[in-house]
Amino acid sequence: MVALDIDGTLVTYDEELSDAARDAVTAVRAAGHHVVLASGRSLIAMTPLAAELKIDEGWIVASNGAVVARLDPNAPEGYELVHVETFDPGPALRLLRQELPHARYAVEDVGIGFRLTEHFPDGELQGQHEIVDFEELWSADVTRVVVRAPGSSSDEFHRLAEAVGLEDVTYAVGWSAWMDIAPMGVTKASGLERVRQELGVPEERTVAVGDGANDIDMLRWAARGVAMGHASERVRDAADEITDGIEEDGVVPVLRSLLDGRP
Repeated sequence: MVALDIDGTLVTYDEELSDAARDAVTAVRAAGHHVVLASGRSLIAMTPLAAELKIDEGWIVASNGAVVARLDPNAPEGYELVHVETFDPGPALRLLRQELPHARYAVEDVGIGFRLTEHFPDGELQGQHEIVDFEELWSADVTRVVVRAPGSSSDEFHRLAEAVGLEDVTYAVGWSAWMDIAPMGVTKASGLERVRQELGVPEERTVAVGDGANDIDMLRWAARGVAMGHASERVRDAADEITDGIEEDGVVPVLRSLLDGRP
């Protein structure tokens, strides 16, 4: 079972998927391995890439593990929701709003899009967008909260998260001033473990490749966790090995090694 992050691992930050990466995924699947896309992206932002990779059957772990879906070409939407984990976002949102009153806030509606306090930069969130009052963001339990503050930095977000002491949630800070907040204990690793058990794959036959802070638990979960070369020191420290960066298609030699019989 091969778990692959998307942004910064399979595709560049400019949304480019190389022919070499596409061919390597195809070859690994043809060899009988399960390729599972695991991302902080919403499900509807992941299915187009799955289609580009010609993956129409199999599993997807979306929203940093809060959503687990099985791709099914016969289903109306092309997938079946298998597990959705939700939480009350109100306490975290109110706490963050005190520290970041001018940030942009969004909550995910699975399979639909997002409810937001204001629009995010173009291309960052997919699906339908509904602008709502801040208080309406916690009108129902959700799978994910996204906090975005263009003009701030990733380091500032890390310091803020530590300072405010977010409790009863799991959070990850992205490479930009972006924070994902998920239900407590929910990570890519927890979602992938559900998939592993469904597939009956032994723990020692798991591989994961990623580059972000939200990949740390996934890299530790896998028997063979591989960090991209451009990842931060914290991410690289969580991995068993390090490959080249995204500009050098570092995921390709990892995938190709599986064709040589390496576990």
